[in-house]
Amino acid sequence: MPPTFKIWVASLLVLYFKMHFNSAMQKRGRVAAGGYPRPEDAAMFGLAHKDDTGLAWRAGRCWQNDLENIPLYLFVSLAYVLAGGPELWAYVLFGAFTAARVAHTACYLLSLQPWRLLCYATAHFAQLAILGFVVHRVFLAM
Repeated sequence: MPPTFKIWVASLLVLYFKMHFNSAMQKRGRVAAGGYPRPEDAAMFGLAHKDDTGLAWRAGRCWQNDLENIPLYLFVSLAYVLAGGPELWAYVLFGAFTAARVAHTACYLLSLQPWRLLCYATAHFAQLAILGFVVHRVFLAM
């Protein structure tokens, strides 16, 4: 197994637990607000049927942002591993993406701009660099 695979799995695990933490924050926000956006959930938990607000809304939007960014990263970074990308750059780029996404979640939940944007951009550019390595290794390296 290439050492970059272990780095990839470590990143995957951190992102997995980060997303579950975010889900817990959404639940916490709903309970604190006393309601759920779906009537069957509200009835099951004995709370009001109402739209998400506050922390629940922020966590939901953060979750959606994760679903738009993390799966693509996991595919691109796995391609990096399969293409035999350098170990050092896997530490740097996978670590930068992962740390930036964790920080992005904190900034999203705490309403911190421009920090949220900077975290998003850091993760985005790390992912572009990973993709650059993949393209180079697969199509340009001899």
